[in-house]
Amino acid sequence: MAIKKLGFGLMRLPYSEDKTYGNVDLEQTKAMIDAYMAEGFTYFDTAAVYHGGHSEEVFGELVAKRYPREKFQVTSKMPVWNLKSEEDLDRIFNEQLQKCKIDYFDYYFMHALGTGNYESAQKYHGFEWMQKMKAEGKIKHPGFSFHDSAEKLEQILTEHPEVELVQLQINYMDWEDEGVQARKCYELCMKHGKQVAIMEPIKGGTLANIMDDAKKIFTDYNPSASPASWAVRYAASLDNVLVVLSGMSNMEQLKDNISYMKDFVPLNDEERACIDKATKLIKSTITIPCTKCRYCVDGCPQGINIPRFFELVNEANRYSVDNFKWHYKEELKKGGNPAECVECHACEGHCPQKIQIVDELKKLRAMFE
Repeated sequence: MAIKKLGFGLMRLPYSEDKTYGNVDLEQTKAMIDAYMAEGFTYFDTAAVYHGGHSEEVFGELVAKRYPREKFQVTSKMPVWNLKSEEDLDRIFNEQLQKCKIDYFDYYFMHALGTGNYESAQKYHGFEWMQKMKAEGKIKHPGFSFHDSAEKLEQILTEHPEVELVQLQINYMDWEDEGVQARKCYELCMKHGKQVAIMEPIKGGTLANIMDDAKKIFTDYNPSASPASWAVRYAASLDNVLVVLSGMSNMEQLKDNISYMKDFVPLNDEERACIDKATKLIKSTITIPCTKCRYCVDGCPQGINIPRFFELVNEANRYSVDNFKWHYKEELKKGGNPAECVECHACEGHCPQKIQIVDELKKLRAMFE
């Protein structure tokens, strides 16, 4: 079955007060799934951890129970950070099959590989286990999702040439970002002959709500195209891409995605020029010129992750503060609260960019708190 390039990511489903399925609004989700499949789209992406562990159950109830198995493809992922023994692989996997109400996964990934998670997958022979499941017909195409440097990706692909698909974070803002290294990772997949599935094409929704000057670049060229459509088509226009995932949260987002992905047309040169122009404009709004060298972190007596907090400031100024308040609160849970800064200024002595870090930490607290 040919797969249309728009994938339904089951991580940001409509919200409900009903806690039965992790606060997922089943009726609205059901309507969205039916509308999606009615237009010939078939690919669903879930994972053990999405929606508090209920995403796979939602898929089982609303897709697998209601549609013939040959009418859809589904991907799930092994939470390698939870592995304590090789026996856990079979136990978790069988639970996932049961929740999804299926006998096999079309695609199956080691989840969120990078330093730490990759070592766990290696320790418990996760890649060998996937090949065993493939031989048994329970996994059609093994792969992994990835969140780390191009150097780590090169290592994994070299050590495990048997994988068939890699899921990468790719969008036009992250393409040349040295933190995400989207272009470098994509090019490595091409070098190793691996097909790519793309996550975060709209960068967690932020590229659907860009600054007005950047939005005007797009609307001047095509008044009817949403900012999100430019981001999704950018990702889908890359070579050797199986599917581009969109974590759709309401029917409006779904219908917008369907409108331009039903009969997908790759970007032309003029459209690519518009995206380049918008990217440069958005990046020009960077407030704090932090390069994430982390020299400031090593000497901080409070262990404050200064580069990450500065990244949130820059993102909030590009898009909106409200979009990043949740990320700020999540960062605080990890420790190293900027409110605990003792103003020793040791960080400033290490900063190659000569950023007034103590003052900027005070500003970011005012911004987010």
